[in-house]
Amino acid sequence: MRRPRFGRTLAAIGAVAAVALAACSTTPAGQQASGGATTAAGGLQPVTLQLQWFTQGQFAGYFAAIDQGYYREKGLDVRIKEGGVDIVPQTVLAQGQADYAIAWVPKALASREQGAAITDVAQIFQRSGTRQVAFATKGITEPTQFAGKKIGNWGFGNEFELFAGMTKAGLKPSDVTLVQQQFDMQALLSGEIDAAQAMSYNEYAQVLEAQNPATGQLYQPSDFTVVDWNTDGTAMLQDAIWASTDKLSDPAYQDRTVRFVAASIKGWAYCRDNVAACRDIVVKAGSKLGASHQLWQVNEVNKLIWPSPAAGAGTIDPAAWAQTVNVARTAVNADGQTVLTKDPDPQAYTNDYVTKAIDMLKGEGVDVVGTNYRPETVTLNPGGN
Repeated sequence: MRRPRFGRTLAAIGAVAAVALAACSTTPAGQQASGGATTAAGGLQPVTLQLQWFTQGQFAGYFAAIDQGYYREKGLDVRIKEGGVDIVPQTVLAQGQADYAIAWVPKALASREQGAAITDVAQIFQRSGTRQVAFATKGITEPTQFAGKKIGNWGFGNEFELFAGMTKAGLKPSDVTLVQQQFDMQALLSGEIDAAQAMSYNEYAQVLEAQNPATGQLYQPSDFTVVDWNTDGTAMLQDAIWASTDKLSDPAYQDRTVRFVAASIKGWAYCRDNVAACRDIVVKAGSKLGASHQLWQVNEVNKLIWPSPAAGAGTIDPAAWAQTVNVARTAVNADGQTVLTKDPDPQAYTNDYVTKAIDMLKGEGVDVVGTNYRPETVTLNPGGN
């Protein structure tokens, strides 16, 4: 499955954002630019959400919020727009072609530095899903052991946790052989590279869905070692709900944002407690991934969300934000680039709306922390089917 996280270089993203901001803004049909006094059929306010990739378990909570009627309960008629290789969700939002967007924090901040007026209003993923995976026989259990090895990475802005981890380990890019990795795990499985970049909820599952030629059975987790950037201390925040900074000055948009965030978090709480049902919801919504792979994906994404901070799901932790900004400013990739050249301004994120959303959900009896959350055990089938 080719699933580039960001299908553009940093410079390209900046250029796209600049072009987008120079263009005349457009507004989804049936919605007023002032914040949405116009209503859809049934008295619901129309809302467009832009995803950063195609329909899959990574976004299960939003599809569940539609399926379970949570958005409608909050007076919203939500339409989800799929992402793709040439779609930068934060640019779509900045153009006014969506009301909200799902994007990784460092990439969205890069666009904001280029002038995109967007604000993180709910940090759904509390932990990074990026990993570096190697065969256990390679003996790679920490970044110091990358030295002299062939290290795969996707590039396109996905590589900064890796480079931050290498720097922390005292390694320079020249200490390893960097390999431009395709958006799959074939180079690892064929032995072309020693350690491959993977998302815990996607590419890592691909190696566990592949057959071990030595046994004729599927590979097992014990066949691999995994470097987790959360443990290493160089992780960056990923999927967040972004809103229009300019529109947040409008009370109507503020109110709609609270309701949208509340229903979205409720959708994720449903997926926390109903993994198989959310797999089915995503499949019904048009996912092209196999059933067991999709179940794995929902289960692994839950691990990135739950348990949430004591303040509640979607809360932006200042320490995690600061770490993300620090890595984005200081980690230098093989081309000498950093994600950011300066600290983002204070309007880059706010907990104002998610706090109100959490209070709303607590009043409804929704568990917004998931203190007792325990992931399920998922059995993968060959090819993820």
